[in-house]
Amino acid sequence: MISSHTHVKTALITGSTSGIGLAIAAAMSAAGWRIALHGLGARDEVAKAIDEVSARGTAESSPKHFEADLRSAAAARQLIVDVEDAMGHVDLLVNNAGIQFTARVEDFPVSKWDEIIAINLSSVFHVSAAVLPGMQERQHGRIINIASAHGLVASAEKAAYVAAKHGVVGLTKTIALENAKSDITCNAICPGWVKTGLVETQINKYMERNNVSYQDAMAALLSGKEPSERFTTPDQIAAAVLFLASEAGNNITGISLAMDGGWTAQ
Repeated sequence: MISSHTHVKTALITGSTSGIGLAIAAAMSAAGWRIALHGLGARDEVAKAIDEVSARGTAESSPKHFEADLRSAAAARQLIVDVEDAMGHVDLLVNNAGIQFTARVEDFPVSKWDEIIAINLSSVFHVSAAVLPGMQERQHGRIINIASAHGLVASAEKAAYVAAKHGVVGLTKTIALENAKSDITCNAICPGWVKTGLVETQINKYMERNNVSYQDAMAALLSGKEPSERFTTPDQIAAAVLFLASEAGNNITGISLAMDGGWTAQ
């Protein structure tokens, strides 16, 4: 372990080379955290993410990038070993990496089911299991899981995603209970529609299927689920992460924070 970094807080955000994860990394960097970026993106995408996070932080808090294929249990656990070797310790883990695929249950490809469960649920378990001993040793840590409104309610044609995100909400509660007496909290954030690449794909799919404009497709997707008819932004999710990781979040554990414009209130 590298002792010189013990006074600087380190955050590892999985799937942080784009979208919600990148917004969280940039906000944490601006707040003075050292950032461990993770993602398997193309080299230029990774370089761009590093530049964006660096620009928000200080010279001392330059981010480091780590690769790990989260479909593999061994690779997910090794990620923590690699980050701890390079950066000393992990004070905050944000499990954000996720993928999506839509089809009816009877048509759902087995390979897609396995991949979504591996990345969206099993990796959360493996990375958390690997980070917890260090947090327990220091009697301090924060784990924040980016779940989904689909961790609380379901939608048709999203069997694997809904099952995985419900699993993440349950796992969050268990980790919270097991560590309740120490200063280690575990919470889930459950966004509704967030305008990221994942959702852009669904908007485009809807456009093609229903032969409507981009604006109409967006409005239809929003109005079908989200009473506010507004997207939650990646920056708003980043602000929620900062809050849960702050002093104000010390006694908040095991919750599922819905950021969904009233979706799950219906």
